[in-house]
Amino acid sequence: MALPKFGLVDLTFGNVSVFDRAEAVFAIKSSGVEYAKLTPEDIAIVDLGGKQVEGKLRPSSDTETHRRLFQVFEGIRSVVHSHSRHAVAFAQAGKAIPCFGTTHADYFRGEVPITRAMTQAEVTGRYEWETGNVIVERFRNLNPLEVSGVLVHGHGPFAWGANGMEAVENAFALEIVAEMALKTLQINPQSPPLAQYLIDKHFLRKHGDGAYYGQK
Repeated sequence: MALPKFGLVDLTFGNVSVFDRAEAVFAIKSSGVEYAKLTPEDIAIVDLGGKQVEGKLRPSSDTETHRRLFQVFEGIRSVVHSHSRHAVAFAQAGKAIPCFGTTHADYFRGEVPITRAMTQAEVTGRYEWETGNVIVERFRNLNPLEVSGVLVHGHGPFAWGANGMEAVENAFALEIVAEMALKTLQINPQSPPLAQYLIDKHFLRKHGDGAYYGQK
């Protein structure tokens, strides 16, 4: 319900999942149901093997992507997929979102990366599962706890977090920094990314053991 509230989706686009690691199952939005009409009974429960274990409605068509991320990215409990417009614009252009300022660095320790384009075999095969695989591939040398979002080439953004609301917040932050980056490039197409030491300072003062942003 937070996705339309924050302007991250239109129509029935997008989905959210939350993972219970102790039970090895995750809850996810049902496919194609209007957000305003969602009830708790409409939420599907799926196990890590991909079997639906609860709920009468079909789970999101992106369920296999969520499942793949839960299998690989330790420390996350929720995944959000939106079709927020500025982030999608970068995905459609095949461009990562550069880190131009400290607002971006507060949430992402560097650029929001983009995956490679998927092959025809990947798309015509297990498309949603392979979407998860190209995300995992892109994060081979990245920490998903430091860069909590990605753009799937030609598709759109995925974000994640330690719980459902954190994942939604990260998805909202991703859309905000995408809009800011687009406007930055419109004003000055040669704008350089922020220095890494300033990115690190802003990210680490908000995240990690030495964080001092906010209240205890």
